[in-house]
Amino acid sequence: MITFKPKQITKKLLSVLPDRARDVLEKRYGLDATSQTYTLESIGKIYGITRERVRQIENYGIQTIQKSDVYKEFETTFEELKTSIHDLGGVISEQELFNTLTKDQTLRNHLYFILVVGEPFKRIKEDNVFNYRWCLEQKLSRTVESALQNIFNGLDEDDLISEDEIIARLKNELGDIEEKYRDEKVLRRWLTISKQIDKNPLGEWGHASSPNVHAKGIRDYAYLTVKRHGSPMHFKEVSEAIRTLFEKKAHTATTHNELIKDKRFVLVGRGLYALTEWGYSAGVVKDVLRDILITHGPLTREEIIDKVRKERYVKDNTIIVNLQDTTLFKRLQDGNYILAE
Repeated sequence: MITFKPKQITKKLLSVLPDRARDVLEKRYGLDATSQTYTLESIGKIYGITRERVRQIENYGIQTIQKSDVYKEFETTFEELKTSIHDLGGVISEQELFNTLTKDQTLRNHLYFILVVGEPFKRIKEDNVFNYRWCLEQKLSRTVESALQNIFNGLDEDDLISEDEIIARLKNELGDIEEKYRDEKVLRRWLTISKQIDKNPLGEWGHASSPNVHAKGIRDYAYLTVKRHGSPMHFKEVSEAIRTLFEKKAHTATTHNELIKDKRFVLVGRGLYALTEWGYSAGVVKDVLRDILITHGPLTREEIIDKVRKERYVKDNTIIVNLQDTTLFKRLQDGNYILAE
């Protein structure tokens, strides 16, 4: 939290400017009572000048403030902000920085302007990979960005890892960086710089573009639910868990339909669904029996039951009954079963 009053500081900093330059900066940064920000083009239309000319006036205004005696009056303010950014990790996403500095939304435009005017602070533009961020040294920012990029490259599209794991990977990617930057609070803040990685509502990290992270519908919430549970679930349990975990409306029938249609799920028993990635195969019990015998060759009844039970939540008698289909399976004299020719 800050100890100074941003609105009073910006008012005094702007006081050193001619009227038009002051008005341009107030409009550009939303420093008046409305807090509305204007584009270069919209300000240009107001004054009947080009957007490039507005940019020149903006730059002139900032440079004039930086060279003024008033600027020197607020050295302690700039030092306080510098200390804050340093303590937060030296590089931090813009949103995280403002969330940390103040909870008052009306002050953020004024804080932003103070940071822009302050010479120690560097704002790095957002792109497709990273969010807007502020730093004191661009070398540190590049180190953090490289580490985050390497973490993203090491994740497959569908991967989900715990926060402890992604913190450990970030520490590893940062190598021999100073110990003060290896604090877990700092590392968590650095993760928010990336646009490519993010966490889902259960706190698991992965590709920001993955439905496993940014769930877009019931089937995605169902996937996260079953994955978190770690074993097959009945579709009624899935529906209830979605409502509990994510506070989303999940009608039982709708949830069941989504599980049926989504290839990420496989039916393994009466209403029971597992994740395909766990190694379960699709199809009825006879299909599972056929796949097992094709893969493993002749097997005893006990061996078959053991392998089917790893694929399906069914009773032993159900497996035995299906083995009696002589059009598909044949029992040899030694008691082993094979596929019928």
